[in-house]
Amino acid sequence: MKAIADEAHKLGRKVAAHAHGTQSIKDAIRAGIDSIEHSSLIDEEGIALAKQHGTFLVFDIYNDDYILAEGAKVGMLPESIEKERRLGKLQRQNFRKAYLGGARMAFGTDGGVYPHGVEWGMKPIEAIRAATTDAAVLLGLDGQVGSIEPQYSADVIAVDGNPLEDAAVLGRVKFVMKEGKIYRNDWAEANHHRD
Repeated sequence: MKAIADEAHKLGRKVAAHAHGTQSIKDAIRAGIDSIEHSSLIDEEGIALAKQHGTFLVFDIYNDDYILAEGAKVGMLPESIEKERRLGKLQRQNFRKAYLGGARMAFGTDGGVYPHGVEWGMKPIEAIRAATTDAAVLLGLDGQVGSIEPQYSADVIAVDGNPLEDAAVLGRVKFVMKEGKIYRNDWAEANHHRD
């Protein structure tokens, strides 16, 4: 892992490790891996190492909700669902410990398409930062994305409500701009229909 991380870093690339196990997480951090995906069984030492090395932890805690609610309907094996039931709660508790311990965190979903939320300790603004500015740093795109500033990519959404009070409004997007081009503007459409 160290050789992979060293070579990737020479090329200006980042490296992510898929790690659930306690020792695997610590081994990856010590090897210089940039982010640990899942981090399910991280312990206090692993959290301290992540802080020391500046490693991002990318917990995918919301896929547990989906798997437990929908897994059987989509053909998941009963033993897989039972494993998720046992480990899901532990992963969420470790998420809270890592967050309260001050570890760097970025938003991750494990590539699934299912509803997300803000629970387990993060305030809405912190969850938004984990999905924008912190994720930009993790991906080596800070200075290009993750903030609304001159010379940044103009990728912007707007919602009807205050996501700092209710993160659920982020699921009700009314405006989308990508690279300066407007792709969706529900407010303009509503005004156009009134004319």
